[in-house]
Amino acid sequence: MGERAAAGGGKWVDVAPERLARWMENFGARHGAYRESGLTLVAADGASAELSPPPGVRAAESVAELVRRAQEPRRLGLLLARKGAVAVGIAEGEELVSSKVDTHYVQGRTAAGGWSQQRFARRRDNQAKAAAADGAGIVGRILLPEVRRLAALVTGGDRSAIDMILAAPSLAPVAALRDGRVLDVPEPRHAVLVSAVAGARAVTILVKEP
Repeated sequence: MGERAAAGGGKWVDVAPERLARWMENFGARHGAYRESGLTLVAADGASAELSPPPGVRAAESVAELVRRAQEPRRLGLLLARKGAVAVGIAEGEELVSSKVDTHYVQGRTAAGGWSQQRFARRRDNQAKAAAADGAGIVGRILLPEVRRLAALVTGGDRSAIDMILAAPSLAPVAALRDGRVLDVPEPRHAVLVSAVAGARAVTILVKEP
């Protein structure tokens, strides 16, 4: 379970679908009896918890319906990208069943000025484009053949790098499945991709204290 501050107050909490029932029990123990208003729990002391369906889960009318749907197995595509590193995979439920990780050198920013800075900027831009093309090729090999079986595409890392990869016209069917969630991950590696499965499946809850 992960936590992070929410803009505008409160905090975001990521909870595995299998732990939702226990999490709500603990919420009630901390804040008192609660009532449900759609997908929001409102406790006796004024605390609230708003649940959001995870990627690939259809909208639910009640918390019970959301809990049930979130626990149903679903097939998710994963695309993590940061600078010249990319990791692509397919998760079946909690398991990563297919994956490919690749790195492509992209030069860091330079403090040099004048022509030198422009030359480095052009070189870096060309390297980033080459990395995006390689990433698009991997997505095409791993995700495109399975696109009709995927419930959603969950991305993570650097949004601009992800956008460059998914801009490839051939990947339009994959890009159409892209969920709004962007996982905060370090440089993509196989272990990072494995860990990202939990983040992709989690139910995100906005908790506000009284």
